[in-house]
Amino acid sequence: MKMVLLTALGVGGATFIGAIFGFIFKKISHKFSDIVLSFAAGVMLAAAVLGLIIPSLDYGGKYAILITVAGIFAGAVVLNLIDKIVPHMHKLAGVDNEDHKENDKLSKVLLFVTAIAIHNLPEGIAAGVSFGTGDNSQALLIAGGIALQNIPEGMVIIGPMLAAGISQKKTFVYALITGLIEVVGTLIGYFAVNIASAILPFALAFAGGTMLYVISDEMIPETHAHGSQRGATYALLAGFALMLVSDYLL
Repeated sequence: MKMVLLTALGVGGATFIGAIFGFIFKKISHKFSDIVLSFAAGVMLAAAVLGLIIPSLDYGGKYAILITVAGIFAGAVVLNLIDKIVPHMHKLAGVDNEDHKENDKLSKVLLFVTAIAIHNLPEGIAAGVSFGTGDNSQALLIAGGIALQNIPEGMVIIGPMLAAGISQKKTFVYALITGLIEVVGTLIGYFAVNIASAILPFALAFAGGTMLYVISDEMIPETHAHGSQRGATYALLAGFALMLVSDYLL
């Protein structure tokens, strides 16, 4: 339990660390952000497959393939429903456009932060569920991949909020809240599979599906939208390869 709690704090704290960098470097180039985010996407992609989906097949028993496929699509559908409630992160990336009125800009920025916060919940759940397998090294790799993705995410939410006129204090609080939501998600995922271990195969696949959805629907389009898609592609492959090597060695 202590390791789970420390991991939860680490995953949520990564957003906080990214926010600090966001305060220091208020204007981060799209190219740098895309490369880092793509690398994180590669790490998350490998973590989703190696740490969640394959274990789901291993623990699923007679109907493993059906449970795993159902879980993957269930995770994707849930996030799709969330996306219908809050705007896509990549559609709000241009909130600092001077053609918008100030109040409209502020509204869009807050929706942007809300979208990130809501997407952080299933990521946290994925980290928590992974501990249900008992393979702590694999769980830590998954949590590490999610945490790595949270650093650039924390960085990119600072600039738009400051540009919209939100005070530094409130900006800091909003960034902290997005990280805390991930801590809550991690604990929910951990306790859910420990209370009802029978749901573990489905929960693993569900968590994997949510991660695949975020990677495909949010991260890859965002990293390919600013002209640095070649570097972003290689960064994703590097992240995937790193996780593959880590999994092999461990």
